[in-house]
Amino acid sequence: MASDALALPKTVTEESVLAVRHWTDELFSFRLTRPASFRFRSGEFVLLGLMNGEKPLLRAYSIASPSWDDGLDFYSIKVSDGPLTSRLQHVQPGDPVLLGRKPTGTLVLDALKPGRRLFLLSTGTGIAPFASLLREPETYEKFDRVVLTHTCRNVADLACGAELVDALAEDPLVGEIAPQRVTYYASTTREDFVHTGRITDLIASGKLFADLGLEGFDPASDRVMICGSMAMIADTKALCEGAGLAEGSNANPGDYVVEKAFAG
Repeated sequence: MASDALALPKTVTEESVLAVRHWTDELFSFRLTRPASFRFRSGEFVLLGLMNGEKPLLRAYSIASPSWDDGLDFYSIKVSDGPLTSRLQHVQPGDPVLLGRKPTGTLVLDALKPGRRLFLLSTGTGIAPFASLLREPETYEKFDRVVLTHTCRNVADLACGAELVDALAEDPLVGEIAPQRVTYYASTTREDFVHTGRITDLIASGKLFADLGLEGFDPASDRVMICGSMAMIADTKALCEGAGLAEGSNANPGDYVVEKAFAG
């Protein structure tokens, strides 16, 4: 734990790494202990980090585990010169990681109006909050169908999402219902795959909907959550607005919501 010489700020707790998995040379995931007092809504993010000298170095990370889980899961990219990820990518089980005390975010069910179909649009590690929501029973209480899209550069980068969806059948809380409700749509932008192209292009061209046997976004029944790069968010927001969807927030629920917090 933290030494007396490096007293922790009151805004964080020091947690232990329980497990680490390196998916590719650019992507890894890890699991932390969860304080008994830590409460969050599925889809929220929290500050994570390491001590940098006498000060904490913190970045925002979406929590990839659901609100009911005993541990806390996270996905991260590996940035060789990133102030935090250059160090975080080397953590091992038992190592300490700082966890912020106040999770927050807009990718939560409370920020959406009632609907029948939920689109979860993600690129890269943006799938993390949706990994949380896919295992949240309330998701299936509020929506009849969930469409998860995951777009990455290479096929190998899609493995975490594919495994997540495959594992839903074994989930203790949603295993009996999720496999029948969730549709998984993966695409790549650099390597050949079943579906290729940026998710914004697949939406704009209508190919996404054609592949899924749908007509397009319906403001009366469709709700959308978006998590990815700033450029992806801006382009997807424009497509949602063009389809007649209104942006929502915790204070004013709407038809779609975005997340603007990123790890680096």
